[in-house]
Amino acid sequence: MPLNFLSTPIDYLSGVGPERAKLLRNELHIQTYGDLANLFPHRYIDKTKYYKVNQLVPEAGQVQVIGKIINVKTAGTGKSTRLVATFADDSGRMELVWFRSQKQIREMLKINEPYVAFGKVARYGAQYSMAHPELELLRDHKSRKRSAMTPIYPSTETLSKRKITNTYIVKLMRRLYSEIHGSFVETLPTHLLEAMRLMPKNEAMVEIHFPSSQEKLQASIYRLKFEELFFIQMELLIQNRVRKTKIKGYVFDRVGEHFNNFFQQHLPFELTGAQKRVVKEIRSDLGTGSHMNRLLQGDVGSGKTIVALLTCLLAIDNGFQACIMAPTEILAQQHYTGVAELLAGTEIEVALLTGSVSKKDRKPIHEALEEGSLHILIGTHALIEDKVQFANLGMAIVDEQHRFGVAQRAKLWKKNDLPPHILVMTATPIPRTLAMSLYGDLDISVIDELPPGRKEIKTVHRYDKNRLAVFAFIRDEIKKGRQIYMVYPLIEESATLDYKDLQDGYESVVREFPLPEYRVSIVHGRMKPEDKDYEMERFVKGETQIMVATTVIEVGVNVPNASVMIIESAERFGLSQLHQLRGRVGRGADQSYCILMTGHKLSTESKTRLETMVSTTDGFEIAEVDLKLRGPGDLMGTRQSGVMSLRLADIIKDNQILAHAREVAKGLLHEDPQLQSRQHANVKRVMQFLQNKKGLWKYIS
Repeated sequence: MPLNFLSTPIDYLSGVGPERAKLLRNELHIQTYGDLANLFPHRYIDKTKYYKVNQLVPEAGQVQVIGKIINVKTAGTGKSTRLVATFADDSGRMELVWFRSQKQIREMLKINEPYVAFGKVARYGAQYSMAHPELELLRDHKSRKRSAMTPIYPSTETLSKRKITNTYIVKLMRRLYSEIHGSFVETLPTHLLEAMRLMPKNEAMVEIHFPSSQEKLQASIYRLKFEELFFIQMELLIQNRVRKTKIKGYVFDRVGEHFNNFFQQHLPFELTGAQKRVVKEIRSDLGTGSHMNRLLQGDVGSGKTIVALLTCLLAIDNGFQACIMAPTEILAQQHYTGVAELLAGTEIEVALLTGSVSKKDRKPIHEALEEGSLHILIGTHALIEDKVQFANLGMAIVDEQHRFGVAQRAKLWKKNDLPPHILVMTATPIPRTLAMSLYGDLDISVIDELPPGRKEIKTVHRYDKNRLAVFAFIRDEIKKGRQIYMVYPLIEESATLDYKDLQDGYESVVREFPLPEYRVSIVHGRMKPEDKDYEMERFVKGETQIMVATTVIEVGVNVPNASVMIIESAERFGLSQLHQLRGRVGRGADQSYCILMTGHKLSTESKTRLETMVSTTDGFEIAEVDLKLRGPGDLMGTRQSGVMSLRLADIIKDNQILAHAREVAKGLLHEDPQLQSRQHANVKRVMQFLQNKKGLWKYIS
């Protein structure tokens, strides 16, 4: 089909017109014939199968049953009056129930005549019932020509009110396909269709809207999902290759004095096998002359900072500067403190630049940076300001990069002639399916091993009624010289209420743990920065044993002596946030604990989150559960991402198709990197179309 035909405005389709076209555009984003052709049903009413009464199950949904009405009665009184018919086949009995139009329906019903009843079944006690079923005499049902499966399309309340019903959409789709039938251009190569036994494009597009059988429908859905995921993976893999071949990067071919001196004289511990593997992967990237764009995943406490520092030293040994950009001042300060301590006694100069650094203190930082005497700059968004000029920036490390916008990250590219190598770090484990989709154009490294001596954090769930026992446990831990976090939720919509929760919690803790034996810190977002820093500093120094706080301590506080994390109203936190908070303890050699406190009323989802936290400390396992509970858009804050707005595929449910599509795409590009073979002409045409719609942004992680 010519592309200009697909781009015909929807107004021109018979039965639409300007008013309906406006509604379709506003409500379903249908602008053209092509948009309508790709509006896929989200479910189907299946009238190909007939159930016996004894085959019914509560999860069956809408079903068809053949039987006879053997009895009709009126039940209930007043407003709860209902018409009830006993419907039977040779396997058992069920009830048909009507709450409206009872008189008319009773007059129409024929006793002991075979009917086909269609509707949603529900179970009450031992008996099934069907409310307001579609009823049709069996003889009429057999003689009437009908569609076996009815597609149900996405809709909105506005469309329903304006009489744009599912029946109307089905009619529109029939008119459209009567014009375009047989005109879709095949997008996949013949050898792939044959090897995978995939349905051809034209047949798949017809079967998904007008299925002739359940088997054909499933085959069409699989083919179109595979196609969608295949081209996403092709695009990501080609971006990766283009970056490596066309975007030049500085060659870091020396492992010199700074790296070796630090590694041999100042490294305070033996690297784990995972850390060594990741450093090797980064060194390999930096020696190729291609631009590095690597994602470093590592759970809380896995040792990403030391890998970041070693990467910076590789840049410095090759005559370049490095920077580490963090999303918050607290996290930037933590990185700076950790790196400065590690580099004490070396010749490496490191500085911190955040929004709160005074103008007077900024000037020497800017000057040292421009003349090249400052080797590593750590900071927040302040690093990307135009005034910040590097002599020779060769390595940019971005921590928790999903908190930065693409435009912000792009500014780092403009700090030098060639873009600096990019290392993106995250302590939020990303499930494999999401990593393949969102970060499929990056090379991925994973630190999947905790440093030696770290004990697994014991996590338990306790109800409010167990609070006295929890307080007794806290006293025991404090007697051992340990410190305690007590975290309260902060929900933006109810900041006042949550502030009160924190204050109430603080007052009850102070009553339970009074001076002079105990000292308690309090930290929350409403405090002045200097007050917050003062309270945190007291806790870090061990001057207070308990810190009562909101989630401001999710990142940025590293106290190895803190061994207990108590999370109040834990049901109000997401899984990844619970996991991040738990990571604040377990940083020393002592056994650490995480106690999840809740009330008794818990939703099914809350129970799942709490059970997951208790059963595992594996961040990747937790991320998989979080992905299933929340969906990819909510999890990564990428609801607007192209990957998230898939027409048909679901990267969670269809993760096996996704993995297969990536392998097939890899194989095809390995065999024909430039897509020059005649058999791949249609794939090349689709890729050119996709790439023409994108600009420079696609090269930025």
